[in-house]
Amino acid sequence: MHIILWIAVALVIGTVGTGVLLTFQDYLATRTKLKKALRYNLFVFIPLFLMAILVLIPDISLAAEENPVSASGLGFIAAALCTGLATIGAGYAVGAVGSSALGAVSEDPKILGKTLIFVGLAEGIAIYGLIISILILGRL
Repeated sequence: MHIILWIAVALVIGTVGTGVLLTFQDYLATRTKLKKALRYNLFVFIPLFLMAILVLIPDISLAAEENPVSASGLGFIAAALCTGLATIGAGYAVGAVGSSALGAVSEDPKILGKTLIFVGLAEGIAIYGLIISILILGRL
């Protein structure tokens, strides 16, 4: 487990260092390098994350057998995943809808109110995730 933790720390430090290095260079020339670095980061992080979960699952199941009260940890994981995935989805949606709305408003300023409704609907995804995670935490 310690090896996985050290690999994850090195991955995070490497990602931050790469981002800082590529930020100070010419942006257009390093855009493809930045995409490639992000792609490599995801291809390393996702299997590393899955390995960490596979290592921790037996410990969680044994803890649940020994002490049934400690199974609430899965509820905390569910609440965190609910909020995290909802905010990631909302960020993606607001980015797509917001840029499209800005382009539409630049052509016709009268439709600003309509475009704000769509941006608000995209932001609602994060609020729904937060509400579900509060409901999950209320049951623990």
